[in-house]
Amino acid sequence: MKTTPSTGFNLTRRSVLASSAALALAPSAVAHAAPAAGFVTRDGIALKLDGKPYRFVGANAWYLAWLGADADYGDQGRLSRELDALAADGVTNLRVGASAELSPLKNSVRPAFRDQTATYNETLLVGLDRTLVEMASRRMKAVLYLTNFWEWSGGMMTYLSWVNGGRYINMNDPAHPWPEFADFNADFYRSEEAVALYHDYVRAVVGRTNTISGVRYADDPTIMAWQLANEPRAGGGPEVALGNLPAFYAWINGTARLIKSIAPRQLVSTGGEGLKGSSERAEVVIESCRSPDIDYLTAHIWPGNWGWLDREDMAGTDARARALAIDYVSRHIGFARQLGKPLVIEEFGYPRDGDLYDPSVPTTLRDGFYADIHAAVLADARAGGPLVGSNFWAWNGEGRTRNPDFRFHDGDSAWLGDPPHEPQGWYGVFDTDLSTRTLIRKQARALSEL
Repeated sequence: MKTTPSTGFNLTRRSVLASSAALALAPSAVAHAAPAAGFVTRDGIALKLDGKPYRFVGANAWYLAWLGADADYGDQGRLSRELDALAADGVTNLRVGASAELSPLKNSVRPAFRDQTATYNETLLVGLDRTLVEMASRRMKAVLYLTNFWEWSGGMMTYLSWVNGGRYINMNDPAHPWPEFADFNADFYRSEEAVALYHDYVRAVVGRTNTISGVRYADDPTIMAWQLANEPRAGGGPEVALGNLPAFYAWINGTARLIKSIAPRQLVSTGGEGLKGSSERAEVVIESCRSPDIDYLTAHIWPGNWGWLDREDMAGTDARARALAIDYVSRHIGFARQLGKPLVIEEFGYPRDGDLYDPSVPTTLRDGFYADIHAAVLADARAGGPLVGSNFWAWNGEGRTRNPDFRFHDGDSAWLGDPPHEPQGWYGVFDTDLSTRTLIRKQARALSEL
């Protein structure tokens, strides 16, 4: 996910006891929240679980390994509570960060999973172990991504800085306006040294044995899929991006093949945005997912970041933004049919009313957007199409920023789904967002009844 800052107002703290009240919304939804426990497999345009179609309501919760760590920044009790809340809402699929690179970039998360050395952060990796064990006990499935195109978890720019003498560009640096960050970052795909460091980490994590369960990650059906990165793209400006395509495709195909060689029973996807990360070219979306080692397509939808929604006039531009979003979904369903593979809308987000951040602000327009995405998934499922699920961005749960400027500060451990480069509370769903959670439960129930 990538974003630009906005404005908010003073924080109103909410008691975590409100979470218990929220869980009372629809008690009957809990019964359908647990799918079977086998590996998720691909069968043409469908995902299957124990021989039955696997369709899901999912969430992004990138920070769960940090919560699971036995460290001052962890909170294992909260990890359990958040998973309980999500399971009660019918959420069965979580997209979770399995990487972060210790970075000189502004707004990058700390601590990280790794630095430039081959000694990885075992405390954080055990936090990931614990997350998977806790998810397994609730029969949830995980999608784990292995690096990031954007700065907020270090990502590709950090890998480049480790091999190019320390050179890097900060995102949103006025001296290097867009698309300089993305164009510079795309050098990653052509850097044999940077990709080799990344592949070392891929081998270590995909080949890891869980220290709590004793199960190899590659043998753990809790892991539905590995993703090459969060939102990889070949560059920012069309000229650079199109020139980078051979290296980009080679990186995708080589990394997917590497993961499959270690974990052949688990799925692989790119983690890409779709058209918006492909220079708006259908052929790039198709080619980046053509490899037989890429099992399904992904699409991300950000009306407020892409200029579809005017965040200073949300009410006046909401209808247009939502219409464009549904068209975006429809086009990606077409790409999935062309490739004969499933599709997941694995990121979609919308601001709170007025583009504000406080949990007390209503989510009227967001709820309408969520309802549209859910309706598209449900309609395609009923038609036997390739759109198998969606993961909203993101679950904040009981997390609340402690900072009046709504910004993430070094040392913060009040983890939210809004990453460190974003205002805390911008897109995330809080445990007190009862109307949104009702929509999520309704969608989970509808999918379970197909």
